[in-house]
Amino acid sequence: MSYAQKAKPDVDRRAPWEAAADWPLTLAAVAFLLAYALPILDPELSSPMLRLCRLTTWLAWALFVVDYLARLALSGARWEFVRSHLLDLAVIALPLLRPLRLLRLVTLLSVLNRYAGASLRGRVAVYVAGSTSLVLLVASLAVLDAERGHEGSSIETFPDALWWAMTTVTTVGYGDRFPVTGTGRLIAAGLMLAGIALLGVVTASLASWLLEQVREVEEESEAATRRDVAALTAEVRALRQALEHVTDHER
Repeated sequence: MSYAQKAKPDVDRRAPWEAAADWPLTLAAVAFLLAYALPILDPELSSPMLRLCRLTTWLAWALFVVDYLARLALSGARWEFVRSHLLDLAVIALPLLRPLRLLRLVTLLSVLNRYAGASLRGRVAVYVAGSTSLVLLVASLAVLDAERGHEGSSIETFPDALWWAMTTVTTVGYGDRFPVTGTGRLIAAGLMLAGIALLGVVTASLASWLLEQVREVEEESEAATRRDVAALTAEVRALRQALEHVTDHER
């Protein structure tokens, strides 16, 4: 029995919980994003608001922990679950990685799936667009938090950080904005890898679309040829029958 066949019962057991928890966790991720962004975008934020933001981030993290533990408890092969969900484990175990959990925001794009069509390429296009936007936003906030106020830093405002993130994720790298701290460079390295991966997905999706267009043209051409052959066959059959009828009449 393959791993996929063994894992299917676990997936079925987790499905009701995941369906029920999907939107609450998405809202928690949105709240986390706001609580994470506000102190970075407004360094002069009041102390009560700062405390509220910190409380919100911890509550969101607690919900993610509950979600992970619930899915783990519902899995029969728990070691396999842990091994196949290492990113989830890292996100709840290492608070510094919690922003990565914001990838749950991509579930908001499921509403757009009805317009993307049932093809895998359509879903990939929707999720790539959502993931790219989210990665750009989180990377901009993270690098601004790491770089602002350091000597020699050229990233002091959110527009600077967003421009840097866009040039980095697209692998353009003009060099007018760049990180000078160790944390900022670590964020840059991750963003470069994300940019390469996203470009690969976009290229593969475009190639898939082109191949599908060529295949559709070929199928239409073959169908037209088959129709023409069928029509000619019918005409030849009709002429043969007419000739046979004339010959029989002459006899």
